[in-house]
Amino acid sequence: VRCRPLIDLLQQQIRGGPLINVDETTLQVLKEPGRRDTGKSYIWLYRGGNPDEPVLVYQYAPSRSGDVAEKYIGDYQGFIQSDAFAGYDRFDHKPGIRLMGCWAHARRKFVAVVKAKKKIRSKRKNPKSLADEAVAFIAQLYRIEKQARVQEMSFDQVGRLRQEKALPILEQFKQWLDAKAPLVPPKSLLGKAIAYTLENWQRLIVYVEDGRLKPDNNAAENAIRPFVVGRKNWLFAGHPRGAEASATFFSLIETAKANGLEPYAYLKHLFEQLPLAGEKDYPNLLPGNIDPDATGLPTL
Repeated sequence: VRCRPLIDLLQQQIRGGPLINVDETTLQVLKEPGRRDTGKSYIWLYRGGNPDEPVLVYQYAPSRSGDVAEKYIGDYQGFIQSDAFAGYDRFDHKPGIRLMGCWAHARRKFVAVVKAKKKIRSKRKNPKSLADEAVAFIAQLYRIEKQARVQEMSFDQVGRLRQEKALPILEQFKQWLDAKAPLVPPKSLLGKAIAYTLENWQRLIVYVEDGRLKPDNNAAENAIRPFVVGRKNWLFAGHPRGAEASATFFSLIETAKANGLEPYAYLKHLFEQLPLAGEKDYPNLLPGNIDPDATGLPTL
């Protein structure tokens, strides 16, 4: 309860950034009113805010309905990046929102075809398959991203680089997909990979519009992974209040880590200061607003 104001402030910061990455994972919660203990509940993850001071908020909800994310995001306007879960489709129709796809998801589908082909190939050398060609197209896109990182380009420079180099590759890949789609059985692994990419094409190419964006939703997937690993140990939450408490702690810990703070030291500092804090003090307790040099907090 004492941490609730901080979580509310983190939510405001997420809504104030140019991009929100969204993902969700399952959680078993006991003693939920009107539900069996074996039912599935969910932890939703939102990552956003200032790109230089990222904010991560985990939210417990008994449902995977897109209503959960829509209510949380509220009147936010900007980019939203997710996987192709149908619950996010509603954002395509909200004014001021640009829904982005994830190239990592598209790539995985073609890689699955490549792996399946390798299992049935003979030892003699075989020419590259269509799936190999698709993976090669995507690899070209990521080489451009690597170039931007290595050269430490500004957001504006990244945007111009993508317009110059990524856009022509995307156009070639789209032509390739359109040409190959009628030639491949639609229910095959390759057919499904091509169909997925074409169905999500307009979302997949959004990232070239702005240098602050990323081609994939890996930031959200990486952020939700610690919760998934933890879940393997604790298995379930004993009560909805326990699920909410877990979400609160993960929000504070992972936001601290994302801002370079050692999480245990940050929590210790927070719990020492929180009983003495008033409403005007809460912003100074957020991980992104803490100066490690002034507070003496260790960094990662």
